[in-house]
Amino acid sequence: MYIPKKAFLTKGVGVHKDKLASFELALRDAGIEKSNLVSVSSILPPNCRIIPKEEGLKLLNPGQITFCVFARNETNEPNRLISAAIGVAVPKDTTVYGYLSEHHSFGEVAKKAGEYAEDLAATMLATTLGIEFDPNQAWDERKQIYKASGHIFKTTHINQSAEGNKDGLWTTVFAAAVFVE
Repeated sequence: MYIPKKAFLTKGVGVHKDKLASFELALRDAGIEKSNLVSVSSILPPNCRIIPKEEGLKLLNPGQITFCVFARNETNEPNRLISAAIGVAVPKDTTVYGYLSEHHSFGEVAKKAGEYAEDLAATMLATTLGIEFDPNQAWDERKQIYKASGHIFKTTHINQSAEGNKDGLWTTVFAAAVFVE
């Protein structure tokens, strides 16, 4: 049974005339192009530490099957704004699982997409921990409630946005939480 003990966050953008090559260039920009990515759902395992990207990249080997939660978006429409983001919510009690969320959007700046993904992850964690909150409150207000509850240790996000290439080339944005040994 494989339960990751470490994860890192990464992001990238790629532009190319071919859609697949654009995705490959986004993976290169993110530093994980040599891995065979397997998309998994949204659970951050208990006792899994978020480590710096540079440290995580050193733990990857070419051809390795690599589990990750990722968001991806692409367009060949000139100047169309695209975003991809991963949100993270880590419980204070590290023996409890946390949440990762993926979000991809059109017309949304990176900061907004990132905060939305962070909000998603934190809200999923808060509901499993029984933290009461008003879902209609603004994210900044709920974030304070979550942290004040004493159950949520940290929330964060990583995001990538880009405008579609002005000449209609494929533009891909990518963000991921990558699990490593």
